[in-house]
Amino acid sequence: MNADFSLDREQAVHRLLQGPKYPNQEFVRCGATFAEVYAMADWLRAALAGPEYQGAAVCLAAENKAVIAAALLASLAGGPTLLLPYAFSAKVLARMQQAAGFTTVISDVHRPWPEGVRVICPQMSGRQTVGSALFSIDGQASPRAELLKIFTGGSTGTPQLWAKTAENIFGESFFLAERFKVTERDCIMATIPPYHIYGLLFSVALPLVSSAVVVGETPSFPYEIAEAARAHQVTLLASVPAHYRALREVKKDISLRLAFSSAGMLDAGDNEAFCRRHRVGVVEVYGSTETGGIATRNRSFGEDFFTPFPTLDWQIIEERLAVRSPYISPDLPIDSVGFFTSSDRVEACGRNAFVLKGRADAVTKVGGKRVDLEEIRALIKKVAGVADCAVMALAESGGREHHIGVLIQGQDVGVGIDVGVEVDTELIKKTLADALEPYALPRRMKIVERIPMKDNGKYDWPGIGRILRT
Repeated sequence: MNADFSLDREQAVHRLLQGPKYPNQEFVRCGATFAEVYAMADWLRAALAGPEYQGAAVCLAAENKAVIAAALLASLAGGPTLLLPYAFSAKVLARMQQAAGFTTVISDVHRPWPEGVRVICPQMSGRQTVGSALFSIDGQASPRAELLKIFTGGSTGTPQLWAKTAENIFGESFFLAERFKVTERDCIMATIPPYHIYGLLFSVALPLVSSAVVVGETPSFPYEIAEAARAHQVTLLASVPAHYRALREVKKDISLRLAFSSAGMLDAGDNEAFCRRHRVGVVEVYGSTETGGIATRNRSFGEDFFTPFPTLDWQIIEERLAVRSPYISPDLPIDSVGFFTSSDRVEACGRNAFVLKGRADAVTKVGGKRVDLEEIRALIKKVAGVADCAVMALAESGGREHHIGVLIQGQDVGVGIDVGVEVDTELIKKTLADALEPYALPRRMKIVERIPMKDNGKYDWPGIGRILRT
């Protein structure tokens, strides 16, 4: 790890509280300025300064990016830890209150709050203009203090809380700003909500540290994405694989400087189609909520491998990727020298790159024999007419044995309409039978128009499981 960069990152986190570099510039396009965000942060810091907040956590249930940015700054200045839900339904908020015990919520709109909570809705009164005056927040940054607890749905449907420090969130943001030369001349748009880690980093924290402007809305339909990008003169797009696939419908060019993809592996065909149409490469960011960003690749440069961030160390332990990073959650288990071993299988590619080989937990046993779910998925995706597929190990009655289930999405035809191409299931079965042992062949196979996805662009595994079991 680069010690000099670590020192600069800590100093940069402290400087965040000294005020915005361009106070009168818009933070949100056609919305709050940087000065207004800092004024809101100062107000929140004062509102949450009472003894009842010492050691307590406050739920941040907002979608307004200016409100989220202000809450992050207030927490950085010594305010309470923020709890970030993965959704705002009554069920999710109630489950999070049960897990974390919050009594106060920061929000921008009315929601189905748990009974008895105090709701704070910060609002700006008039426009704040600061000029060249120093505009700071009353408080002292502590980069290693807990900033957030991010509530995730979990790939199995079991919710988890992941702590993230100020250094985790803002350190990674400073790195991204430096690595990709993000400045006040950029306009960022994300197609994932800011209460998910990827959206939070790219549409809230990155604009804060780089002085870039961010688009307030979060479009998710292909023509909405394209129109918003043109209307706001977006230079950086942060999106997810499902949206890049949908953007293949868009025939008009989107003028960008950079595009990013995360929250899953971007299909090679979708990547190539986007790059060819819009003449810009897609930077794929590999990481997770708990680890933060780990590595990137840009296949328009011929990179089939991932190159780790220069701010972290990595190694391979028993075929699995291990990292020592300033961005990993303090909740993760690390070894005696600070490495966390992930569930991702990798293979080294040269001196400082790796190729992902699938997840260790994607290997299950059927009849006592190993079956690689990623191998099954890769074989099915090669069959003509298949747009995507999800492969699951389904428990037999009693839960001691498994069988394989597959959900397949056919490719779309036409423009803006969902018309599934006929998927040749017999060809799929033959392809699998030619490559796999009989015990590894799926026993359940269903064709759907759309594989269930969450709003953060990841597979909805509980929803997939329900379809396969019916």
